[in-house]
Amino acid sequence: MGPLAEGQPLRQRAEQEGDRVLREEEHNRREEELQEPGEPAAEEPQEQAGAQEELTALREELEAVRRERDSYLEHMQRLKAELDNSRKRMERERSRIVQLASENLIRELLPVLDNLERALESKGDIHEGVRAIRDQLLEILRNEGLTPVASDGQHFDPSVHEAVMGQPSEEHEEDTVLQTVQKGYLLHGKPVRPAKVIVAKQV
Repeated sequence: MGPLAEGQPLRQRAEQEGDRVLREEEHNRREEELQEPGEPAAEEPQEQAGAQEELTALREELEAVRRERDSYLEHMQRLKAELDNSRKRMERERSRIVQLASENLIRELLPVLDNLERALESKGDIHEGVRAIRDQLLEILRNEGLTPVASDGQHFDPSVHEAVMGQPSEEHEEDTVLQTVQKGYLLHGKPVRPAKVIVAKQV
């Protein structure tokens, strides 16, 4: 009885100590469970602050891009306006030059018209008078850059000649211009009217 009675309190104390340890562990576990849901709530303000800063940075970047876009657009509109004004000035200048050139040409042709009227008013042979008027007119046109197309005896050139007929010939090579039906002219070296010609063809 003695040893058994003495051992029983030790068992009780051991059981009590074990129960206490279990209760403390359970208590600590519950506190951890209660604290874990609260941790995101503690971190949420930080996440919101970070997101707000990122949003602010994006808005500032967008505003900077918009300002740059507006600056480029304004610059392009200014360049377009300057280009339009320059084009209008060039068009006015071109029209003025053309008008001036026409005026100068007409002024030079007026004496030719005067001579033609005097030739028609004369009672004698006007052949020499008309020839002189033609020479005067050709000189004016030559000064403006007009030159006749070389034709007779030349090899046919489709860029300045227009064949109106082919004529058999034993004396000339094929496609040699035999006769000019209507003179052609060049203005500053550029064809303005082809010469109408008759060309040689092999028999």
